[in-house]
Amino acid sequence: MNPAAAGPLPGISGLSSAEAALRLERAGANRLPEVRAVPGWRRLLAELTHFFAVMLWVAAALAFVAGMPQLGIAIIVVIVVNGVFAYIQQERAQHAAAKLRELLPAMVSVRRDNRIVKVHTTELVPGDAVVLVAGDRVPADLRLALAAGCTVDESMLTGESEAVSKAAGDTVFGGTFLVIGTAEGVVASTGGQTRLAEIASLTGKVEAPPSPLALELQRIVRIVAGVALGIGALFFILSLLVGISWRDAFLFAIGVAVALVPEGLLPTVTLSLAIGAQRMAARKALVRNLQAVETLGSTTFICTDKTGTLTQNRMNAVEVWTPSGLLGVTGNGYAPEAEVTGEGGADAGAAAFQAGQRLSAAARAASVGRAVPHDGQWIAEGDPMEAAIDALATRLAGPGGGPAEPTPSHRFAFDPRRLRESAIVGTTLFVKGAPESVIPLCRGDGDSEGDGDVDGAGGADRALQMVDQMASHGLRVLAVAQRSLPGPVRDGTTADEVESGLTLLGLIGLHDPPRAEVRLSLQAARDAGIKVGMVTGDHAFTAAAIARETGLIGSPELVLEGHNLPEDDEVLAALLDRDGVVVSRVTPEQKLRVARLLQHRGHVLAMTGDGVNDGPALQQADIGVAMGLSGTDVAREAADLVLLDDDFATIIAAVEQGRATYANIRRFLTYHLTDNVAELTPFVFWALSGGRFPLALSVLQILALDIGTDLLPALALGSEAPSKGALKRPPERRHLMDRALMFRVFGLLGPVEALMEMTAYTAVLFGAGWSPGAALPPSDALMAASGAAFTTVVLAQLANAFACRSATSPPWQLGWFTNRLLLWAVLAELGLLSVFLFLGPVAGLLGHAPPTPGGLAVALAAIPAVLVADWLYKLARHGTSGRPAQRAG
Repeated sequence: MNPAAAGPLPGISGLSSAEAALRLERAGANRLPEVRAVPGWRRLLAELTHFFAVMLWVAAALAFVAGMPQLGIAIIVVIVVNGVFAYIQQERAQHAAAKLRELLPAMVSVRRDNRIVKVHTTELVPGDAVVLVAGDRVPADLRLALAAGCTVDESMLTGESEAVSKAAGDTVFGGTFLVIGTAEGVVASTGGQTRLAEIASLTGKVEAPPSPLALELQRIVRIVAGVALGIGALFFILSLLVGISWRDAFLFAIGVAVALVPEGLLPTVTLSLAIGAQRMAARKALVRNLQAVETLGSTTFICTDKTGTLTQNRMNAVEVWTPSGLLGVTGNGYAPEAEVTGEGGADAGAAAFQAGQRLSAAARAASVGRAVPHDGQWIAEGDPMEAAIDALATRLAGPGGGPAEPTPSHRFAFDPRRLRESAIVGTTLFVKGAPESVIPLCRGDGDSEGDGDVDGAGGADRALQMVDQMASHGLRVLAVAQRSLPGPVRDGTTADEVESGLTLLGLIGLHDPPRAEVRLSLQAARDAGIKVGMVTGDHAFTAAAIARETGLIGSPELVLEGHNLPEDDEVLAALLDRDGVVVSRVTPEQKLRVARLLQHRGHVLAMTGDGVNDGPALQQADIGVAMGLSGTDVAREAADLVLLDDDFATIIAAVEQGRATYANIRRFLTYHLTDNVAELTPFVFWALSGGRFPLALSVLQILALDIGTDLLPALALGSEAPSKGALKRPPERRHLMDRALMFRVFGLLGPVEALMEMTAYTAVLFGAGWSPGAALPPSDALMAASGAAFTTVVLAQLANAFACRSATSPPWQLGWFTNRLLLWAVLAELGLLSVFLFLGPVAGLLGHAPPTPGGLAVALAAIPAVLVADWLYKLARHGTSGRPAQRAG
């Protein structure tokens, strides 16, 4: 039908230009409401004013007040670098509601002033008469006045993979598109009143919960801040009590606070997440939100879609049954080449083959989708199921593909009520559909004059037995039938008028093969303590069949349908919170409800999706996972992770990397905090001696340790590969900063470093003739002693970096060279140490000098001291001797 040539229909003559202009002024433009984005300056300001940053701002201000501008400037640089880096990373965050606007077409055909004209979609108004042809995107919510053989793809809104038949009087929604047929409709809603706008609003209102990592970092920052400020205040008071001037006491308090604040922690976390994101990208998982890297490792429940994630979304016709016998078809995707095998003797096989040819040709006549060559391979053009039928007909027709396909004069599109579709070619009606819909309409064994009973070789009993047999193999079964009509049919004939008295040609068993690795991936998820459920907009029987075939469905089986979900949240949450649950026919609101209820049950939820309808749930989930190949822009923009290959196995690989990242954060947290103990110790000695024991390290030296020598090894620890057992244990439920970590830091590694540091410092002072209580030695001796203390901390941290690679195994069991980044980091650390000690201006700014030979000997001894102490601790706690090396964090 050519819309330009179509005459106006009764009741759909359209508006005048003047009336349309008035309505446009009243109703406004047909565009989705824009979500007010937080200005960039406010997002940047938030990165510079969170609790951790505020604490450093206060420290910088106090440094200026105390007359130490160099320290104040150094702290400000740390704050700004941290904030800008985090801002740049988070600018890649989602703008899902804005992307919804791209689903509306730019121009549309409407009836204005009694003729068809093209107008921009933003100019549509309620009451406009819109003309649509196959392939058109629906520009607004329409009430159809004409629908000729129409099917509409609503998958973007509903998740239903099959196109839905539409008739006059039905409503079609903006953002969907016409698959086949022609239609005219009156605009019912535009802009913010459309169904698409409702979902946009729902997505925009959903605020993603803070990630487990964000909560843990907030907890650590508050603990560290409380300890730093508390100890600083305590020693300020102690300093005043022992007679130190308020200015020196104030200086001391600032030093204590700065010594206890791991300034390099946040950039180290951010860069470690970036490393994890790069590794995930190499495994076909694109991270859009850095904290999603760690969140994946904490995941306890995955809600997965069906088509394309668990399956290949490549339907294949693998079995053909006719009253003459059963054929098996083995082919590669939609390619025409295939191997066909039959049951019974040679004659029976030949008869079955010929019957299969007739059946497949009839099914193709009732289909629109086709298998077409593209870039050296065969792909589906239209419905994958119909492309599979087309490929089957080509395979059975043999070389040349058979006679040219005739053009149907009438099509009756698939209808959820009828569960079948049909086409008329000449005077023959071809029908395909669900067996329970088609078989009752068939007559016996090709007898067109029969009484409607289906008996004999092609009887209903045999057919239904084969349906059950095919379904038990996990196949989707279609029945195919035909009928000879007495003559051409008139326009306006309905499907119900002709779809009767059919001859059953047979059955086609179609298979959407699961991805090869999905069963192993599901088992890996369960071994990792992660529950998996399927949440889909597809039919319950289709979802359940795929769930069985992939091994996803639990025992006993539980398949829920959206329209039957319990209204009571507690009841539904209890039903959902089990491994292998299947939820079908869900709406966007129901999918969002499922996500929220699972989160309320304490789960860290990963939710997959590909359509517009998935946007709100992807936004709500702790980790939204979108399909990169088949997904919409809206789903990708609403997600934290995009699967570039649409493969469920990629999620599990990403979970493994997420767990490795969590363990790595624990590693460098241990590394950072150990350093803080050594940095605090000189201030404790200074305060307890009433200022008579010289201060071994200055605040600038501490900053040089935190941001200079410590940063690269910490980053290298953040690049540790996943341990072999990462997916063999439940998700981490412990705090990043738990008792085991605290004891290792404050009860073992920290004290050992502090002891060696103060030993090196006093050794140099004693070598210069100083004794406790005596006057301070010359400045060159003080600077050499301070250099010895500084060197000891750096070398002890060098050993600590290797010790922190595992919480259970010493470095020689892991292998000294298995983390090459750490080797380079250690070399860089030694290079920076040389610069800090021997480059005159830098050493002068820091207030130290190269250590004496005696001080250097003690500093070098710190390396074995740390390694041996750590080994004895691991031996006593875990018994690592004879055990295989592990990198568990």
